[in-house]
Amino acid sequence: MGVDAQQRAAGRITDLADRGLDLGSFWQACAEVVAVEVPHLASPCWYTLDPASLLITSHVQAELPELPAEWLEQEYLDDDVHKLADVARSAAGISTLHEVTGGDPRVSRRWHENMRYGGDQELIAALRLPSGAVWGAVGLYREPGAPRFTDGELAFVRRVSADLARGARRALLYGHAVDPDEPADPLVPGLVVIDRHGQVLSMTPGTERWLAELPRAGEDPSRPPVTVRTVAARSLAPEGRTVDGDTASVRVRAASGGWLTVDGACLEGTDRRCAAVIIAPAHPARVASLLVATYDLTEREQEVARHVLRGAPTTEIARTLGITAYTVQEHLKRIFTKTGVRTRRDLVATVFFGHYEPRVRDNEQRTVQSRPQLGYPRSRVPRHGPRS
Repeated sequence: MGVDAQQRAAGRITDLADRGLDLGSFWQACAEVVAVEVPHLASPCWYTLDPASLLITSHVQAELPELPAEWLEQEYLDDDVHKLADVARSAAGISTLHEVTGGDPRVSRRWHENMRYGGDQELIAALRLPSGAVWGAVGLYREPGAPRFTDGELAFVRRVSADLARGARRALLYGHAVDPDEPADPLVPGLVVIDRHGQVLSMTPGTERWLAELPRAGEDPSRPPVTVRTVAARSLAPEGRTVDGDTASVRVRAASGGWLTVDGACLEGTDRRCAAVIIAPAHPARVASLLVATYDLTEREQEVARHVLRGAPTTEIARTLGITAYTVQEHLKRIFTKTGVRTRRDLVATVFFGHYEPRVRDNEQRTVQSRPQLGYPRSRVPRHGPRS
């Protein structure tokens, strides 16, 4: 495809990310655009990832409504290449299985699993915001004998990855606001529907406490905070982009400390032109509370565990946290004891199958029921455990 065609296709995905679509509709519309620019076998495999842990929270593919258990076992229990977290952590954020295996994908169990479904080539791209947060991934496949993915095709996928991440993030936050697991959960995002004049049309229960956390600086208390009105205005006027390319997203300091993100999207299918503004915590609080409640990890042990879940090696963890590699290993010993595992891989598998795979399965049912998908872990007694 020519440069102009790619620009138009990229602009189409930018527009889709601004429209406040539910996740299933967003993936479907984007798939139609991607298929023209990057031909591939069947439908794309869309994933959402928890940006705090890089573990899968949902999977959508038209031909595969339920993610096979053996694929999850390969992803989280086997020692193989081209895993989602590895691609998400890489500098490029995109790669092919042929590339990472030096041109011989037969050495990878992943390739053999793909071939069972007719896929020879595999392209995986992380869906990463300019801030670095990864909210998902997409997998594209080609049948045996098909041409290799070209540099131009990889460049296009890389170009649209931030908009794909943005659309997915908003869809997940919107889903948590309108259909949370637990309505009384203090971390449920707030949702305000606001018209083009800055008037509030409706809001979800509990949103008032999030509005109270936003800075006002002497504003009229009868009106929404200026942050909300500004984000709503941007979402209704896509030409008003911010420096990082996002039309309607800001990060603000909460009155009680910490950070909040305020996202806006233009609502479709309404009688009045209006915007949905979502207010949510900007930190991995759910993963932290999960690690504390389930395993009684200390704050430092939580930090180390989160880096392990993301696939970071000891040297990187030590550098990031400003501690020695020896100290990281000592923390890991205590983490392993508390979680009842022996290795890093076992730790990742225990957390995924106990707290994230339930969310994947829940989201599969939500898709069938036309309910919004959610992006945070959902705990239960693990159905699977690490291999002995």
